[in-house]
Amino acid sequence: MKLNKLLIIVGFGLNSFFLSALNLDQLSLEKGFEISIFAENLDSPRQMAEGKNGTIFVGERSGQIIALMDSDKNGQADSRRVLAQDLTYSTGLSLFNGDLYFSEINKIWKIERIEDWLTTNFNSNKLPEKILVIDNLPDETWHGWEWLKHDQQGRLYFNIGAPCNICLSDNQQFASILRVENGQLEHVAKGVRNSVGFDFHPESKKLFFTDNGRDWLGDDSPSCELNRVDIDGQFFGYPYKHASDISDPEFGDLNSGYKFVDPILELGAHVAPTGISFYKGEMFPTKMRNNLFIALHGSWNRTEKVGYKLLRVILDENGDVVSSNDFITGWLKNGKVTGRPSAPLFKNDGSLLLSDDKANVIYLITYKD
Repeated sequence: MKLNKLLIIVGFGLNSFFLSALNLDQLSLEKGFEISIFAENLDSPRQMAEGKNGTIFVGERSGQIIALMDSDKNGQADSRRVLAQDLTYSTGLSLFNGDLYFSEINKIWKIERIEDWLTTNFNSNKLPEKILVIDNLPDETWHGWEWLKHDQQGRLYFNIGAPCNICLSDNQQFASILRVENGQLEHVAKGVRNSVGFDFHPESKKLFFTDNGRDWLGDDSPSCELNRVDIDGQFFGYPYKHASDISDPEFGDLNSGYKFVDPILELGAHVAPTGISFYKGEMFPTKMRNNLFIALHGSWNRTEKVGYKLLRVILDENGDVVSSNDFITGWLKNGKVTGRPSAPLFKNDGSLLLSDDKANVIYLITYKD
């Protein structure tokens, strides 16, 4: 259902035909976990955030920012509200102090006190005022979608991907993760080809991020990456080096002058990691506290498809990887793809929401002993 003209939909239910076609029974989860549909009929949902009142905010690649409500608390959204529309690459968003920040390809906006506004204006026909925060970002569409995240100090982090598969650019904003500090942009990580997901470790507060490896070096090379920023401004290899030890055939012989930081985990070639989130809730087993959950969106140009699953990564006290395990699989069966997990979000109650921009749904994952 398109929402280009309609601002409010109340009482939208789950379509039994849709659920049958999606076939949740094909999905395999770790023991004790259950999966259901929180919201359907979305339009390429990506990053999500939860407000203090339980409102779920969603960035859709189609050009909208929406709010989802579960008013009867039954685990299914029963109304939605469009908050912004006609945007370009509107995938990233973050909440801080009640204000909703969201991205376009070359801009970042905010809506102040968004849940207060929804309380008094949910049934109106107007859109909330959006305030321009940043308007001088590159407008290249290649890897032009952002992921947004605030740290505890309220500083806003976001990525800008490389404007190509493999290249060097004079614009130092490309291929990086940036932070807004006192109105100025600072580099947090450089040499990052295309990160579409990062989060802060609940204890160390260090930034962990994924990076998508370059294309056209074969089915099995180079690997996509999980990285950790130990010092602001570290350089993670692109375009000179990929994964741990692969020199780029075009740029690898150039003297970059940088000291390269290796990934802490190679995720596999072409698996396309997107959103990530650390678990710090109470619902899941205690052993999962501080585990990192990574959505593998899935390959698009590999001979045999890979990815299409949600990964759980266990870290030690130093932030190094102990092991990684499949948490949810089944979107890829016999070469057929039924879904592409995009971004995990842990709710305030400890349950997990997971967006899927192929099936156009948001899943709800819960745990019971």
